[in-house]
Amino acid sequence: MNLIAINLIYFTLFLGTMIVLLSPHWLLMWIGLEMNMLAIIPILMNKTNPRSTEAATKYFLIQATASMMLLMSIMITMMYSGQWSIFNPQDKMITFFLTLSLMMKLGLAPFHFWVPEVTQGVNLLSGMILLTWQKIAPLSILFQLSPMINQPLILSSAILSVLLGGWGGLNQTQLRKILAYSSIAHLGWMLAILNYKPSIMLLNLLIYITLTISMFLTLHINNNKTTLSLSHTWNMSPLLTSTILITLLSLGGLPPLTGFVPKWIIIQEMVKNNNIIMPTLLSMAALLNLYFYMRLVYSSSLTLFPSMNNMKIKWHFQNTKKIFLLSPIIILSTMSLPLTPLMMILD
Repeated sequence: MNLIAINLIYFTLFLGTMIVLLSPHWLLMWIGLEMNMLAIIPILMNKTNPRSTEAATKYFLIQATASMMLLMSIMITMMYSGQWSIFNPQDKMITFFLTLSLMMKLGLAPFHFWVPEVTQGVNLLSGMILLTWQKIAPLSILFQLSPMINQPLILSSAILSVLLGGWGGLNQTQLRKILAYSSIAHLGWMLAILNYKPSIMLLNLLIYITLTISMFLTLHINNNKTTLSLSHTWNMSPLLTSTILITLLSLGGLPPLTGFVPKWIIIQEMVKNNNIIMPTLLSMAALLNLYFYMRLVYSSSLTLFPSMNNMKIKWHFQNTKKIFLLSPIIILSTMSLPLTPLMMILD
């Protein structure tokens, strides 16, 4: 793929998201989502092989189905109201199908099965874009629809996403699938707070994107794709492995790391709204995610791969991959807990 085509594809991807974020018009929002979907497909098939082709096909079919449901809801809304702007629809069925289509686009439970398969079939950088940038547009629409969304539906999907995101990752050895299940669980936390305080969802999204980008970039340096390959990294680059350890613990939400901030604020806000059961269930379900993060930490950082040599550090060629801005991203994803009072004031 030549440079002009790559730049055009990434510009279309960026433009589609910006149209969704800035437009109050339903039809323009739908067009922005379609631009997003059609631009990501060549990115997923960057290195063409049967796995990436299959992943891109699965992604296209799911997203096209969700877009069809979204367009149907938009047309019915326009037929009843005579306008294209977002407002509270009188028909609850329209709101139901709008929410359902956005849940399919995001990969929330029970429509989450495509996320691990598509992420596993593409390379690390394409998977990073799929799990970070592609979540922004649908979540911005959910943010605007938050006053009119059916609360039982959202809360049921949230707790199911956190549970299935934890259970699905327990027996995985593929790192891309583990990060995909982690994405499902984090989206469940964002969905849980949507009805109470949508601005906290945006803060959670920002922290999640920072954590996921830092994790994917550190894996991309040594092209780690399985737990076995991750266990070799200590013998090659101990500093990078320590970075992976801290980032994984932050993804799990352990204090005093950055990943603890959204969970802390979400639980606090739910308790303020006299909802005790939901944060309790979410906190217990988050332990499943913490388990497979700790398993990765154990295999990569707390054990040394068996070696017949007396030297513990393997000799290897100098890595030619240049990852820009990795250091500040890792610092933001691990050491931002002291900024929590400022974040709560901004919310």
